[in-house]
Amino acid sequence: MADAINRRDFLKAAAIAAGPAVIAARGANEKINIGWIGVGTRGYAGLDWLHTASPDDVRITAICDTYQGYIARAKDRMQTIWGSAPAAYRDYRDLLADKNVDAVFIMTPEHLHHEMTIAALKAGKHVYIEKPLAHTIEEGFDIVHAAEKSGKVVQVGTQNRSSTLYQKAKELVEKGQIGEVHFVRAFWYRNSLPNDPAWRYAIPPEATPQNTDWGRFLGPAPKRPWSAERYFQWRLYWDYSGGISTDLLVHQTDIVNYMLNKTVPKSCVASGGIYRWTDQNDDRDVPDTFSAIYEYPGNFHINYSCYFGNDHYGYGEQLCGNEGTIEVMNRQDLYFTPEVFRGKAPDNIKSRQPIHLNGKNDFNESDGAINHFRNFIQSVLGHEKPIAPPLVGQQAAISGHMATLSFKNQKKVVWDEAANKYHFA
Repeated sequence: MADAINRRDFLKAAAIAAGPAVIAARGANEKINIGWIGVGTRGYAGLDWLHTASPDDVRITAICDTYQGYIARAKDRMQTIWGSAPAAYRDYRDLLADKNVDAVFIMTPEHLHHEMTIAALKAGKHVYIEKPLAHTIEEGFDIVHAAEKSGKVVQVGTQNRSSTLYQKAKELVEKGQIGEVHFVRAFWYRNSLPNDPAWRYAIPPEATPQNTDWGRFLGPAPKRPWSAERYFQWRLYWDYSGGISTDLLVHQTDIVNYMLNKTVPKSCVASGGIYRWTDQNDDRDVPDTFSAIYEYPGNFHINYSCYFGNDHYGYGEQLCGNEGTIEVMNRQDLYFTPEVFRGKAPDNIKSRQPIHLNGKNDFNESDGAINHFRNFIQSVLGHEKPIAPPLVGQQAAISGHMATLSFKNQKKVVWDEAANKYHFA
């Protein structure tokens, strides 16, 4: 049985485990040269995050994007934050041909992850690849095998694993604070005004086929005429995205895997649809309302839901143990609450005290992204190991792809672990 643990002791243990977060300055010729592929919304923000994570260990020597407006914006930001002017490319293959680039960050739409990651590994680069690992299960396994053969460091961008808050939640589970866990609820709820639909990002008015390389953006996707909506709002279309399943759900199944030592579910049933913003001219493919039920080996169940029409409950995972509950809400608040058993809790459970930890106040973290970047760089330097290597990223992605397959085919999807393949029930 778990011993009682209180918030003060837990924070003290966390501080000792973390140790000093000081990175010694390195000579300029010892820095890792980074190539940055994709400087759109997340890729642009990442330029700042890397500077916060490892300013003395890296320098960004090259950037790449298929929209010239993003290139210009990123070069200006690089000058402001890094004080340097990187080389700029439209074709990622030209960036990979640069022998001075040691590692790449791939921050592009998911349909490009496979070809870019494989090419980067063949070029001898270490790779940080955003989640999901790939656009299909089969492409994901290609990357896993290529990474194993390459001997290079690969980190998948499921950054919750690098959040101290989630690491503390995992420790509570391992200490037995909530007992056996057979059921988890996970959810991600958002809302926006009618004139601002989800993922309908603003299209730069100056964007044209002349300054946007539509062909390179499409890559292996079906060929279509130029569409600013598809280029700048790619998350809304199956050709380039798995929608909620691979953009949001994957984060949550992955962190549940991490906290509870799970891998791939044995089955999934998903449903939902396009329930909001149903204007007749709206050409979205992906749903804005989505639910998925997962069964895992070992009598374990995840109930997942996502809705873009109400944000009252926000984002969270609730681990419903037989002896207590751990909730991580909005990547910022961790709550531990012991079970009361209708007023008849055994003494060893009754003695456990509720805990509340806050990411910003207790750990000075907004989420795990900066830690995740730092872990990748330290892994390239040989000081650490990636917390989200390709196989872990593939396990997370499989759960997302199973949900998409179930939704599209309106059938239950079953995972054959021995064959590493799925089939419909």
